[in-house]
Amino acid sequence: MELIFVRHGEGEHTKKPDGLHILHPALTKGGENQAKELQETWPLTSDDLLIVSPTVRTLQTADIWSEDIPCRRVVSPAVGPRMFPQKKKWRTLPCDRTLGEKQVSAEFPDFHLIGERWEAGINEIPEENFGDVASELIHWCKQQAKDRVFVVTHDGTMTAYRQWIEGRILTREDFPKETGWIRLRV
Repeated sequence: MELIFVRHGEGEHTKKPDGLHILHPALTKGGENQAKELQETWPLTSDDLLIVSPTVRTLQTADIWSEDIPCRRVVSPAVGPRMFPQKKKWRTLPCDRTLGEKQVSAEFPDFHLIGERWEAGINEIPEENFGDVASELIHWCKQQAKDRVFVVTHDGTMTAYRQWIEGRILTREDFPKETGWIRLRV
């Protein structure tokens, strides 16, 4: 199975001096255009599966990218924002707070909700517990029997999963840019 992690489009929180303190930032116009460009970079089919982080910018990216494609779209906190590298003293910033189940269902009714950790998310869990979350997600993905699974998420989350899957140390230098992607075989 191919697991393709795709970073969300440009969010409004990256364009303002104090943007990290914006609660639930949306995509900018540039971010919307980046999401549309994904239609050419990674044309989706009805056989594809999209797993999306429960944030506005990731859901908007996935919604624009998959427009008019009847692929399965699910939302999971297992791919929500994750700080990287993990620091015990750091706390979740407003821009990385996830939407709750009811809000996702109300604002993005064409997406199905899966998984646990809707309240806590994965941003602040210790590294040793992240492996359990990653293992559960990969196992679930394999059960779906899809050739390609796309994960629309955040730079830190992508890097944390990549480090866990590849078993090598990565740094913030390994972060992808907006709508950048990483393809892994699992």
